[in-house]
Amino acid sequence: MHPCLSALVLGFALVVGVRGAVAAEFYPGQFAHVDVAATKTSIYVGTVTMTMPRFTRVGERYETTYAAKVFPYFFSNESGRLHVEIPDEALQRLSRGEPIEFKGQAVRTDGAERRIEGKATPLDARSGKIKVRVFVSKRIELIFNTTYHFPEPPGVVGVPAIPPAAER
Repeated sequence: MHPCLSALVLGFALVVGVRGAVAAEFYPGQFAHVDVAATKTSIYVGTVTMTMPRFTRVGERYETTYAAKVFPYFFSNESGRLHVEIPDEALQRLSRGEPIEFKGQAVRTDGAERRIEGKATPLDARSGKIKVRVFVSKRIELIFNTTYHFPEPPGVVGVPAIPPAAER
């Protein structure tokens, strides 16, 4: 191989290697928003459907509004605001493919509070499954299983994929 061509190949390899290392670094801005799919759970002779618009990161937590529709007990429908605490360290673990647990709180429009606990299990670097428990009272908890997805930040081409757990 010609010496100039060898230097060019080596230079290209270095640039690609450095670029790959930078892409693998953790930047909290990559996780400024998260989308959670609408979810449904069963209750005694009915269902509860929970919808939430895009969550926005504020400090070390995610915030949004929510609406819970209770069928056929429409008089039990509710809406309000909710937040979940997910510090940067937990986001780093999540981006590496490690499951995390989180806690939070929902506040209905009338001021009633609901405790929230959950677990997020990544499927890849930007999405995964979540299980959320909403404590309606001391004796009643609703369990929702759904998915989450971190949308690509503007101007980002891609994020390295995490190998499935079986390959790690």
